[in-house]
Amino acid sequence: MSQYDLVIRSGSVIDGTGRPAMTADVAVKDGIIVEVGKLTGRGAQEVSADGALVTPGFVDIHTHYDGQATWSNRMSPSSHHGVTSVVMGNCGVGFAPVRATDHDLLIELMEGVEDIPGVALSEGLSWEWESFPDYLDYLSKRHFDMDICAQLPHAALRVYVMGQRGADREPATAEDVAEMRRLTEQAMRAGAMGFTSSRTLNHRSSKGAPTPTLQAEYDELVGMATALQRAGYGVMEMISDFDDLDTEFDLLKSMVKAADRPMSISLAQGISDHGWRKVLKKIEGASDAGYEMRGQVAPRPIGILLGLTTTLSPFTTRPSFTEVAGLGLAERIASLRDPGRKARVLAEPTGHGFQRLFRLMDEGRKIWLMTDPPNYEPDPNDSLHAQATARGIDPWSYVYDTLLQNDGKALLYTPFANYAENNLDCCRDMILHKDTVMGLGDGGAHVGTICDASFITSLLTHWGRDRSRGEGIDLPTLIKCQARDTARAVDLIDRGTLEPGMRADLNIIDFDNLNVRLPEMINDLPAGGARLQQRADGYLMTMVNGQPTYIDGEATDFLPGRLVRKTSSNNQ
Repeated sequence: MSQYDLVIRSGSVIDGTGRPAMTADVAVKDGIIVEVGKLTGRGAQEVSADGALVTPGFVDIHTHYDGQATWSNRMSPSSHHGVTSVVMGNCGVGFAPVRATDHDLLIELMEGVEDIPGVALSEGLSWEWESFPDYLDYLSKRHFDMDICAQLPHAALRVYVMGQRGADREPATAEDVAEMRRLTEQAMRAGAMGFTSSRTLNHRSSKGAPTPTLQAEYDELVGMATALQRAGYGVMEMISDFDDLDTEFDLLKSMVKAADRPMSISLAQGISDHGWRKVLKKIEGASDAGYEMRGQVAPRPIGILLGLTTTLSPFTTRPSFTEVAGLGLAERIASLRDPGRKARVLAEPTGHGFQRLFRLMDEGRKIWLMTDPPNYEPDPNDSLHAQATARGIDPWSYVYDTLLQNDGKALLYTPFANYAENNLDCCRDMILHKDTVMGLGDGGAHVGTICDASFITSLLTHWGRDRSRGEGIDLPTLIKCQARDTARAVDLIDRGTLEPGMRADLNIIDFDNLNVRLPEMINDLPAGGARLQQRADGYLMTMVNGQPTYIDGEATDFLPGRLVRKTSSNNQ
């Protein structure tokens, strides 16, 4: 008789604790890791991992699968990158609580903030819920390829309590605050992982309206933080422009003090300043003073994908370009190849709403042609401006022609954060700081412009193997960052390491051949909507709760993932 359900033999085990790799076997029984070491007992199933890495499953704490989880069993792109647990509901946006009269408002907000097509959301969302506990009950009946955790989004809550006043960003009354606090505590006791909010002008609805939470005042934010203190568990996630750094950070500290719970804050290097260091210094000071605060950081640039198949191109808003945007791809390419149309497009000014991104492109100095596999630390000498200059060609003319390559499927890349100095030294500093945690991948969001759910694979390959333009980072540290550290940051204490008693969420990885693939547009959203998908090579097996969900990158029939309800600070 077999002693175990599964034994993974002779892998190079990096267990997520930060300890060096060791050759060992991993035994699993009833979805739990029971032994790690040189084992003599047999498993009902035996898998050889000789020559491969064996790691914990990765925990991604910053996703937006709030809609996708209601219509799909597979949380891709994240599931293609060794992720076995995700946390959604970030940045204050989501779909519960909600009244029937506000369905369209929340769709417009998610469409604008997270670039998810409104038609797909309208078609895909069943709206079989009103309260946040109702939403959790709906999700709890569904099966997934990974575990999912839901956070209470402030924007939805504010509109639910205040109606149009909330959407219009009017100050909350004492009665409003009391009701938001009550509903926040109710959501926490129903199993919400935490509470999130946004205070950035970058977050707008599809109609251009700022997020309802932009100007929420002290009493409102601290009132909801108090609900976490009453519940005794939960985390907070925030994003802010930090226009007045001292005042804003004092507000966030007040929330942490009132909640007595952890907070993570989105942190990235801007294109033209070094404000992230000042914010990180504030976080470090607060952490040293006993506040549990972390910067949530990325391992590579945050960048826009530009093309004829994506939402945006370098010539978006130019009349001679947009007038053919509705044509099929082949017809559009034929039209854009006409020399007369090209001359008109290049002569036209960019539209007002596109000027900021256009400036970031810096005449092609901040645009690179994406390769396969992609290079996320590209050399300035490989930019389209540099290539055009070397050929004696006008940069924008060269950008235009490059856009038509590969039958119009070429993808251009322009980073808007973490690449101000044309290298990733800032990311290395952020990754290794004691008061940061990996995040910001936005899986499930920005489906036509950004594909950063692959952050996890880039973290391992770029920093652990491939970096040539600076220092790398040792692999055990990287695995710990994306497994144990992310899990602990959201109080998931039963996963993130390969140790006896932990959940059998794990990966077997052919590290030598691990690579992020080139993103591509696919049409698998509701109503036939398109989204960016990005797969990876090298994941030999991903396992959730002791069952293989992906083998050699292909989905199995197992869907062992469930909604994780957080019901105390010590259990899930």
